[in-house]
Amino acid sequence: MIDRRQRGTAGEDAAAEYLRNYGYRILERNYRFRRGEIDIVAQDGATLVFVEVKARHSKEFGTPEEGVTYRKRNQLRKIARGYLFDRNIGDRACRFDVIGIEYENGSPHLRHIKDAF
Repeated sequence: MIDRRQRGTAGEDAAAEYLRNYGYRILERNYRFRRGEIDIVAQDGATLVFVEVKARHSKEFGTPEEGVTYRKRNQLRKIARGYLFDRNIGDRACRFDVIGIEYENGSPHLRHIKDAF
């Protein structure tokens, strides 16, 4: 059986491929700042996009998107500010997207929510 980390990586791989197929340029994956992480940092035109990827294999705990709680959103905002500071990025359009992945018979089904919060 595939462990949780391998499943998470597979979900992030699927999300990155999806974004590339829609014209996004992947700048970085698994950016870490202090004790947090942003799954994917991408560019959509002139906009810098911070992407949280959530995958679920059952609906027992709700949809993947519901896993991006108020607390998680606040944490992602702090990490994004750290990314901007680390990269010396000034005034630039940014947004937060969420990609929810549900597995059905082993196949991933992705939902992309642009400007999720």
